[in-house]
Amino acid sequence: MPYDHGVASRLRTAVMRAGPQGLVEERKMFGGVALLLDGSIAWGVLRSDLVIRVTDTAAALGRPHARPFDFTGRPSRGLVYVAPPGYAEAADLDAWVALGIAGARAPIARSDRLRARGPRESGRARDEAAGRRSRVVAAAAPREPGAREEYDPPRGGFGPRA
Repeated sequence: MPYDHGVASRLRTAVMRAGPQGLVEERKMFGGVALLLDGSIAWGVLRSDLVIRVTDTAAALGRPHARPFDFTGRPSRGLVYVAPPGYAEAADLDAWVALGIAGARAPIARSDRLRARGPRESGRARDEAAGRRSRVVAAAAPREPGAREEYDPPRGGFGPRA
């Protein structure tokens, strides 16, 4: 998927005009180009669409010419595509660049499902809490402190043949 180099040039100019505090890097990603702010994707160009990291996906999708970032077939939270009419004017492009700065600076939120579940517990702890006995598939043989195992290299496959 080639990307529009003219759009990428306009985006670079708008980012430098905004003057974000931090390191801005450019990397080829997803068949397009991405601009990272301090290591986080903030903006990008795929074909002729902008890709913008946002803090509030629903609010960004309410803006004209924005649509979900569904590169993998499933919408990605925190990223949106912007069609060319949505950034045709310099003021519109500057507004999207500002949203990208805020999106890259925002902490990554854990999903509500993970937050509700809390920390994971091991299978053994879960079994014991349910009153079930855990199965031990294989137990290691006890070793004396300081004992060393002998290394038996695998036979065949690698290295010179003897």
